[in-house]
Amino acid sequence: MTLQQEIVGSAMQMAVVSLRPGQTVYCEAGKFLFKTTNVTMETRLSGPSNSGGGQPQGGAGGMGGMLRQAMGTAMQVGQRALAGESLAFQYFTSQSGEGTVGFAGVLPGEMRALELDGTRAWFAEKDAFVAAESSVDFGIAFQGGRTGMSGGEGFVLEKFTGHGTVIIAGAGNFIDLNPADFGGRIEVDTGCVVAFEEGIQYGVQRVGGLNRQGLMNAVFGGEGLSLATLEGNGKVILQSLTIESLANALKKAQGGDKQGPTGGLFSTHAG
Repeated sequence: MTLQQEIVGSAMQMAVVSLRPGQTVYCEAGKFLFKTTNVTMETRLSGPSNSGGGQPQGGAGGMGGMLRQAMGTAMQVGQRALAGESLAFQYFTSQSGEGTVGFAGVLPGEMRALELDGTRAWFAEKDAFVAAESSVDFGIAFQGGRTGMSGGEGFVLEKFTGHGTVIIAGAGNFIDLNPADFGGRIEVDTGCVVAFEEGIQYGVQRVGGLNRQGLMNAVFGGEGLSLATLEGNGKVILQSLTIESLANALKKAQGGDKQGPTGGLFSTHAG
């Protein structure tokens, strides 16, 4: 059943979730805002796919089952650590009657509730995840290889599978696009991608060649050496504000930005 939630606010949105008795929602550590007293809170290292839909598997399978569960948890924690994600999740369960829990992202911007029906996964940028009901599995997708190396870098994505509602957050305002409406392919700033459906091919490519125009793009264009590419037919969510541009604006306001007119490759940042 779809998670009952309402996204409120404008410049810094919040998600207010209504839980039915016994229903569980989990979030990344640090995204919790408030809860009613009949909602319990528990912090775990394991994600829902390793804990039976958000509930502990107490002793199932004896010692062998406990060992497999511990190894699965260790692998999940290791993946999240390599990706720079939070190591723990917080689980909220309504014990008696309906309960309410509030969540928010960490940057000024929008939030979005995605509905998974089990047929397509969703991928999101690192740190986009806010909360989900326990029937949604959270994973890490390490992308790279030929696609990532063509841009000189690999990339890490959050992956959501299963059935139910997952809430994500980004910076600035969101815009929804489908590459199929633009000839099947779009190219965007690597920091502008928030999320996309399974079936969309996501890659990284260099901005131009090692020629005069390519160097002009990298040095003066402010985009560095790479662009993200999105190909196929499916939903894509982009954000209008990147973390890098927000950090640069704050440094400039404090008199610590030494980027000057060049931007891009030769920008320097005060420590």
